Amino acid sequence: MIKIKHVSKRYRSGKVFINALNNVSLNIEKGACVLFSGPSGSGKSTLLNVIGCLTRVSSGSYFLEGKDISHWPDHFLSSLRRKKMGFIFQQFNLIPGCSVWENVAAPLLPLGISKKERRLKALMALEKLNISTRADFMAQELSGGQQQLVAIARALINNPDIILADEPISNIDEKHIINVKNILFQQKNQGKTIIITSHIISSLMDIVDHTYDFDNGEISYPSP
Repeated sequence: MIKIKHVSKRYRSGKVFINALNNVSLNIEKGACVLFSGPSGSGKSTLLNVIGCLTRVSSGSYFLEGKDISHWPDHFLSSLRRKKMGFIFQQFNLIPGCSVWENVAAPLLPLGISKKERRLKALMALEKLNISTRADFMAQELSGGQQQLVAIARALINNPDIILADEPISNIDEKHIINVKNILFQQKNQGKTIIITSHIISSLMDIVDHTYDFDNGEISYPSP
């Protein structure tokens, strides 16, 4: 489903170029759950953003379902993200001034779904994360762990084919980690492709098919 071929990503910082990714290649099959591990700054989140069409490659190619989308125009990539991808951001990226349910339902807005139905779908998603009692709170009123659960609910509400999760369990307690893992496992059993970055490797290994270890923008071969 996903093929990354000799991808590099360079950033300019003043007069210095930083190689966030260096000639990375990998294949991820449809329905697989893979884990990107490595220290901060190792390139794992950069590759996640490349796969999510949030960051363009400096060189190399990114194939999705057999199509090279490396240089597609922004409006095509935006439509692709909306239709196929769900994002769990490390910094949550919730909309301040909007309620919890409105944040969760935000991906449904471009689809022309009525407010009543959007709220119903949002409440169902929040119920799965055991946080529906906070539906009418403002996003900024929640704790970090609660905001993370809301971000997960938002990522799943559109039934995406690909789930991209950047440190999805870093702010939540063990009880919620177990529930989130069960939800991701259910998504995997439905044929969804899941890509996770995390430094909490041991808590996720029972749902992961392959791991990729990152260091200095490079990646090792996957291990079972």
